[in-house]
Formats: sequence, C-alpha cells, structure tokens
Amino acid sequence: MKAMIFAAGLGTRLKPFTDKHPKALAIVNNKTLLQRNIEYLQQFGIKNVIVNVHHFSNQIINILEKNKGWGSNIEISNETDKVLETGGGLKKAAWYFKNENDFVVMNADILTDMHLDEMIKQHQQKKCLATLAVSDRTSSRYFLFNENDELCGWQNINTNEQKIVRKSKMLIPKAFSGIHVINSSIFSLIQQEGKFSMVDVYLSLATTHSIISFNQSANKFIDVGKPENIIKAESLFI
Repeated sequence: MKAMIFAAGLGTRLKPFTDKHPKALAIVNNKTLLQRNIEYLQQFGIKNVIVNVHHFSNQIINILEKNKGWGSNIEISNETDKVLETGGGLKKAAWYFKNENDFVVMNADILTDMHLDEMIKQHQQKKCLATLAVSDRTSSRYFLFNENDELCGWQNINTNEQKIVRKSKMLIPKAFSGIHVINSSIFSLIQQEGKFSMVDVYLSLATTHSIISFNQSANKFIDVGKPENIIKAESLFI
C-alpha cells in the first residue's frame, strides 16, 4: 500500500516558525514532523510515499534527499506554482496511485500512535469509498455522522455554518484527525478542479457513496499546527 503526506500548506497557525520554514519541518524532540510521519507509516509496512510541497518546497526536498527518505521511497508532487489544498493536491497526485486499490493520506502536522492497520482492515471489510479517522475531542469544525458511522455533513462551530448532505434523525459530531484511507475509485468521481478541499469532495459524494468514520479516541493524537502544541507533543511523543 502507498500513502500521501500533505505538506504543502502555508502553516499560518505555526508562525513565526513558518515565516522561514515549512510546517512539516517543525521539530518535536529532535525529529521533524515529516520524519516522524514517514516512520509512523513504516510501522505498518508503508514505505512508498508521495509528499506534496509548496511553502519552502526546496527545504523539504533537500532534507528528504539528504536523509534518503529515512528508509522510504519518496516521490514529490510539486505545487510550487500554486497550492491546491487537500483535494486539489490529491487529484494532482492521482497518477501515483494508478495501480493501488486503497491508499492512505495524512496531514504532515499531526502526530498519533493510532493503529493504522486496524483502520485499513475496517475500511477493506466494509468496502467503503473512504474511511476518516476521528475522535471525540473538542474542535471548531466537525464531520457529522449518523448512528451507522456514515458521513452526513459538516459544521463549523465558530461561524455556525452547517452542511447536511444525508438526512438522519441523529447527527453525531466527530473531530477529524487528518488521516484517511481511500479507495482509488475516488479519482473517477472527483468533479472539482483546481484548488479545493477534501471536505468538499466527501460532502459531494456522501449521498451516493459510503464514507465512514474510524474512532481513534483511545489513542494519542495531537495537531501540531500551533506553537504551544509543540511542547505538548514533546511530552507525548519521545
């Protein structure tokens, strides 16, 4: 199985570090987030990874070359000219997954000890289009699921924006953890062009395809997108 790490973002929440570096190279206990996530994927036998780059892209390319991908085979999806967000970034990298049935996608700025193999197993058993890792933590944005763990919508607590695409008597908010397991058939279904989010993709497909959640609340998880979370991450991930 192959994977993609989203590392192209501007990382504005992580300023001032990201004024001179990409967020993927933020350091937690002497290792960059990028190295930690490449090594995380290796624990589950995933050593073929594509990384998209935009913000200070040369720094990411150089460190990968210098360290020989930390033992993994790394391809680069170059978005230097224009950042494409998560959906556009994945679509640009579609060629990399041409011969894969399923693949993993994860954000560069998260750390977790989630059992990815269990998530992959659930995804394949249920034969769904996509499985999204979620937890019960507090967040400003949530995916909304029904009692069968099927995606029904999305909401932003701060703006009160809500999008419901599948009717349900019960809508259960879950915070997305930035890890997806996706069936490669999704590429023939994506209608969006250019710069767009995977949130938009999932909401447009949830009415006709099975997009489900995988609850990882029992595992360590942290979004390292803010400076104060670097210190928290160092206490969680040695």
